[in-house]
Amino acid sequence: MTNRYFRTFERLKEKSEGAFVPFVTLHDPDYERSLEIIRCLVDNGADALELGFAFSDPIADGPVIQKASIRALSAGANTERSFLLLQQIRREYPDIPIGLLLYSNLLIAKGIDQFYQRAAASGVDSVLIADVPIIESEPFIKSAIANSIQPIFIATPNADNETLAQVAELSGGYTYLLSRAGVTGTEVKAEMPIENIISSLKIFQAPPSLLGFGISSPEQVKQAIRLKADGAISGSAVVKIIEDNLQDQQVLLTQLSHFISKMKAATSIKN
Repeated sequence: MTNRYFRTFERLKEKSEGAFVPFVTLHDPDYERSLEIIRCLVDNGADALELGFAFSDPIADGPVIQKASIRALSAGANTERSFLLLQQIRREYPDIPIGLLLYSNLLIAKGIDQFYQRAAASGVDSVLIADVPIIESEPFIKSAIANSIQPIFIATPNADNETLAQVAELSGGYTYLLSRAGVTGTEVKAEMPIENIISSLKIFQAPPSLLGFGISSPEQVKQAIRLKADGAISGSAVVKIIEDNLQDQQVLLTQLSHFISKMKAATSIKN
């Protein structure tokens, strides 16, 4: 297994910081601009990256990220080009953890083993498959582990202790902690009924927890840290900046740099 996540969380612990992890869809709005956007994320404080492959039916995503997939597909995105983009990102940033958030059809279409092999060769550290429950995850976990990739699982607000124990046992790298049920998006605020879940995950010795879904402001990041999450993931708020500035890449990058910097600053445990 790669140890980039472990090293990152250890470094952040020494600095009394949580992790801030932005999500974007690869190839949105096109290959070259996507690479510039990802550079902007890392250069302005992202501790890890959560990246999506464009998909025609992203059922767990709200309208903002759905439109990102449409833009990327319209610009020629496919699995192979996404892997090429990942290879470039890994060459430029050898130490940052890179996670993929995907749908199972993308892996099945390429062949599960072939997909994980290609992901490993492209420098991917983890894979979260949004539409595969634990009960159906065995072939994906087996292939991930065989290719030294961390499988990521989701802890939901309504999970019982048995489920949380399974999530803790099977997850590697980090635990994706949902702030609420539903689909991603900034339209519905994060509810953060998470203190008991975080406590249970720590008892079960789960990997560090990153809070996601509806995280769109520094205040929400601060609250996540106060509630003992190890960091936060923000997707729709990041992608909305891309959507709102498609006509001017320089303005897009400027606004994105300001947003990422503020979100990262909010991870300080001393705040």
